[in-house]
Amino acid sequence: MTAMSPPPQRTQPDLSYLLDHTGHVLRAQMATALAEIGLTARMHCVLVHALEEERTQARLAEIGDMDKTTMVVTVDALEQAGLAERRPSSTDRRARIIAVTEKGARAAEQSRRIVDGVHERALASLPESDRETFLALLTHLAEGHLSTPPATAAPSARRARQRG
Repeated sequence: MTAMSPPPQRTQPDLSYLLDHTGHVLRAQMATALAEIGLTARMHCVLVHALEEERTQARLAEIGDMDKTTMVVTVDALEQAGLAERRPSSTDRRARIIAVTEKGARAAEQSRRIVDGVHERALASLPESDRETFLALLTHLAEGHLSTPPATAAPSARRARQRG
């Protein structure tokens, strides 16, 4: 019988777990909150970013970190709900923009308040004095060292949607 030694003790917190778990819970809370008004996080993302300026469907997919198929399904759902429509771009006849309807603009404003509330509740779990620092450091990671996956990353290793 061979004695097995215990695995080495962790010397650092499991950053991958912490980021994955908190991101998963935040996305679930967001999905639940937005479902109350019949939207998904992707629908919210498209509406909000399409309202900012004329953007093509491809550009909105990039902003929302969606592949083509997911973007098409999302815009189909927005059109079916009367919240947005595809139109020719004013600058490129080959491109289609996503135009938000009046109903869609009202839904975007409502969803923006919901998203802000979910974020505020998450941040409220931190001591008030740490919130600004936490956001600054997380932004530093997201825009710096963790901004882009390595070129050799498997196709399934996509960054999570996070604009909101």
